[in-house]
Amino acid sequence: MRHCKTGRYFNMNHSHRHSMLYNLINSLIDKEIIKITLARAKELRRIIEPLITKAKINSIANKRFIRSKINNKKNVIKLFNVLAPKFKNRPGGYTRIVKCGFRNGDKAPIAYIELLERINK
Repeated sequence: MRHCKTGRYFNMNHSHRHSMLYNLINSLIDKEIIKITLARAKELRRIIEPLITKAKINSIANKRFIRSKINNKKNVIKLFNVLAPKFKNRPGGYTRIVKCGFRNGDKAPIAYIELLERINK
C-alpha cells in the first residue's frame, strides 16, 4: 500500500533524494533562479514555499527549524533578512516555473524556477 507516500521518487533512495532537493534549495536561495528539469522544479516548489512562509515570522524557533533543513548559514541569513521581507504581504506563491524547452540528451523537459521579485533581474 502507498499510504503517506507523496512526491516524486526520481529513481533515488530517500537520502539521495533528500540531499538533492536541499542542495537545490540552497542553489535557489543563493542565485534566485536555476535551470532544472520540470519534475524537479515542481517538487522543489513543494519544499521551498513552506520554508519561505516560516521565514516571514522572524523567531528563534523558525530560525532553528529552517537551519535544520537548509544547513547553510549564509542562505539562512539571506532568507530571513533579504527574501522574507519582500514576501511579507504575499500570502503564497513565491516561485515561478517557466518551461524552456527540452534537454538535448534525453529530451527531458527543462524549466527555470525563480523566486518572484528577485534582486538580479
